[in-house]
Amino acid sequence: MTTHPHPTPLRSTHSPSVVFGAGAAIGVLGGMIGLGGAEFRLPLLIGLFGFAALSAVILNKAMSLAVVLVALPARLGAVPAAEVAARWPVAVNLLAGSLLGAWAGASWAVRMRTATLYKVLAALMTLMAVALPVTHTTTLGTLDLPLWAQVPCGVVAGFGIGVVAAIMGVAGGELLIPTIVLLFGEDIKTAGSLSLLVSLPTMLVAFARYSRDGSFAVLGASLRFTTLMAAGSVVGAVLGGLLLGAFPDLVLVPALAVILLVSAVKLARHD
Repeated sequence: MTTHPHPTPLRSTHSPSVVFGAGAAIGVLGGMIGLGGAEFRLPLLIGLFGFAALSAVILNKAMSLAVVLVALPARLGAVPAAEVAARWPVAVNLLAGSLLGAWAGASWAVRMRTATLYKVLAALMTLMAVALPVTHTTTLGTLDLPLWAQVPCGVVAGFGIGVVAAIMGVAGGELLIPTIVLLFGEDIKTAGSLSLLVSLPTMLVAFARYSRDGSFAVLGASLRFTTLMAAGSVVGAVLGGLLLGAFPDLVLVPALAVILLVSAVKLARHD
């Protein structure tokens, strides 16, 4: 039974500077560890700005899309486009699963009871909190799977990541990057660029599914809020990128993981 087929946004009473500043702060946090910050933005949308779960997910997805669109050309400046294009089979392999996963995840999200969605979001944030230190403080090897096993594993992994990305409204880089390194043996920089190429169409598919149920109403009603926070997120992500390495990962990453865990607990208890 669906209790939120047409999510009603709660209009934020916060000033534009607070909205922009919150987006920028999240962007800085994400940028310092090479992410867009959507994992940290979601609990802020719910806890600070008062949006209901599904509305927060859709707003988060819109802002994540804006960050990815800015990050992709910037990332291609660091990793040549020709080098990324030469690895198109990796992106296609993951997309074969992630596009289906994004559609399925968005379908499940719009049909879940609000209380159930809060708990699912809490569980997924816990997953992100575990993935964070694994990705950033350990050296990932490769599984060296034969091609006949690598391809179906890529499809299955892509499906799971597509589901998570659609339900949380994130780009999914925190899961895509280690998957690309482990399954396909790519270096971490190339994996980051490939993850953006996979994330973009995956997010668009989730958007297409959400739009079928009138869920986009929250974007129209909160357009100014979304624009301000997305702009702050982009500015913050750029600034965070410039601060990359300013704080040791062994200090920063565990602290951010704890923030995610605390946020997950609060979401699980959210009424």
